[in-house]
Amino acid sequence: MKLFKAACLAAAGTVMTLGLAPAIAGPQNQPTVPLEVWSLRDVVNSVEVSPDGKHLLVLKTESREGDHILEVYSTSDMSKPLRRLNAEPMELISARWVSNKHIFGSAWQVKRSKVNDPEEDVRNYATYSYNLEKNKFSQVDGEFSIVNTLPGQDTTVLVATGRDDSGLTGVDPFSAFRPRSYYKYDLDSGRRELVMRGTLKFPTAQFDDEGYPRYTQSVDRATNVLKTYYRLPGDGSWKEFGEGYDYDKHENLYRVLGGFMGLAGFKEGDPTIGYIIDNRGEDKAALWEFDFKTGEYTNKLFSTPTADVMGIRTSSFPGSNKLVAAIHPGEKYEAHWFDAEEKALYDQLTQLIPHAHQISISSRSLDGGTMIVQNRGPRDPGSFWFVQNGQMTKLGSRNPLIKPEQLSDVEFIRYPARDGKMIPAYVTKPKGEGPFPLIVLPHGGPHVTEVISYDEWGQLLANAGYMVLQPQYRMSVGWGQDHFDSAYGQHGLAMQDDKDDGALYLINQGLVDPDRVAMFGWSYGGYAALVALTRENNIYQCAIAGAAVADPEKVYKMRTGPDTPKAIDDWAQRRGMIGINPIKEVGKPSIPLLMVHGDVDARVMYFNFKDYKEAMDKAGKTNAQYLTLKGADHFSRTLMYEHQEAFYTKLIDYLANDCGPGGL
Repeated sequence: MKLFKAACLAAAGTVMTLGLAPAIAGPQNQPTVPLEVWSLRDVVNSVEVSPDGKHLLVLKTESREGDHILEVYSTSDMSKPLRRLNAEPMELISARWVSNKHIFGSAWQVKRSKVNDPEEDVRNYATYSYNLEKNKFSQVDGEFSIVNTLPGQDTTVLVATGRDDSGLTGVDPFSAFRPRSYYKYDLDSGRRELVMRGTLKFPTAQFDDEGYPRYTQSVDRATNVLKTYYRLPGDGSWKEFGEGYDYDKHENLYRVLGGFMGLAGFKEGDPTIGYIIDNRGEDKAALWEFDFKTGEYTNKLFSTPTADVMGIRTSSFPGSNKLVAAIHPGEKYEAHWFDAEEKALYDQLTQLIPHAHQISISSRSLDGGTMIVQNRGPRDPGSFWFVQNGQMTKLGSRNPLIKPEQLSDVEFIRYPARDGKMIPAYVTKPKGEGPFPLIVLPHGGPHVTEVISYDEWGQLLANAGYMVLQPQYRMSVGWGQDHFDSAYGQHGLAMQDDKDDGALYLINQGLVDPDRVAMFGWSYGGYAALVALTRENNIYQCAIAGAAVADPEKVYKMRTGPDTPKAIDDWAQRRGMIGINPIKEVGKPSIPLLMVHGDVDARVMYFNFKDYKEAMDKAGKTNAQYLTLKGADHFSRTLMYEHQEAFYTKLIDYLANDCGPGGL
């Protein structure tokens, strides 16, 4: 197979022009894989097979500058592409098949140089469809995401305005109440037909394959009660079900901030039966059947005492809604199988793919004979596999220059916090024998799910000789409501203790040198790093705060409004109005600090960095260093090669030389 030869050689050539030597053992606490390799954006971004199995699309990055190219190949001859497309001056950022001849996706372009308000993007977005037969693009300004491909409607899909950031670090808690509009989108002309406009009462909806809205949730502004509504297929009005949840009570926050409870899908062949994920008064969320005819829950299909059910897997055959598995966090995203045939297929793929960890069938032909399989795990940055007629071939990798033997294994553990609560965590162990220097790497959010498959920061640090602890501290999502609720009002307090207790646990196990511990985090993790800066009885030698919420009181005042549900407002206040606010702690004794921020960050705005630096300077603090990433936003997908190279270079140098006496 030569399909990705060009992409891989282009990436290798780019790195070689930087004068890279082969990866060899270097000085202590320096990565053996060159930083220029870690800094590359994904070489292969996505691969999909068309429903008829005759064509592949490949979205790839051919240079370190980020030239995104969309190529289309015939599966009968993949020696060269049938089409080679770009969107200059915009950059293609997504692509997927929605019919045998149509590709749908989005593109962006940087148009502004500053951010004035939260969530304001410096980029303009466009949505496109591409007709393979006519070799023609249709485009509409704005960002739209596919809600349903509407099987049987060959040239029409259902789209919604805006993008869903729920899977990204630092989930916006207000997005659940932000109205979206829904349209039927003509793939050939780019024209839109309004299906439903979101309102304050019904801001969003979930649709079935016929394009009917079927399920929605909203907060009654008069009572602050979260209400759930449903429709039968073809109904023109909503019916309320359930008792509702009072948003003046913080114990109901998990439903919105968790982001995973609600309708997960419909039963194949019977759209009057839905699959709903809900904890229904229990600690862990389960998968339920729901009868839309009666408005009642019927069967509990699956639950586990160790974690929440967070999603479902349906048949890999396109167009099929058959339920095959329930998904919950653990060592990885674990599957509880309902379908023996699908399980056998995944088991076989797991046996065949080297370093198999998180396997997914990302696309498959209607006849089932052709598919694209992805793997991602501690020893695999992300690989793409082509399966046809019983044969499997590797097509490419997100980073083909990193070899499995250069990466480290990740172990899933649970350790006791000082109050007895068991904290899930992931530990990346570097090569060699301990005790190791340790980096505590808390995730952002904090109300997100972090299940480690391949983590670039963790692997980079392990490659440089550091053990990495990624604690799923209280308020992390997926481990039950009690785990979440126990964090209420504990920003900088018990939530911070959880991180310290994880480090102490590894020290007591003899795995970590107690005099060589640091904290590094991004977003909320950056906030945690700033809190670690001035803790009493500090166990850290330094802190690295990336995109840190340094002044949560100011952030709160910018984001809150009269329509914010009281429980969310109370929760937001406890992030700094009431809890620990790092910018007010700068006068305390502190360990060394490295602070990093993008100057067009729309989620955690740049004033957090500037104001904190100014406060530190006024307090006479000279043990801090600062790095601004020009033109960088908050999320990893917006970090270009030059951002990552500058950051990684500074990070590794700082840890080795400036993190405490003599470096870490």
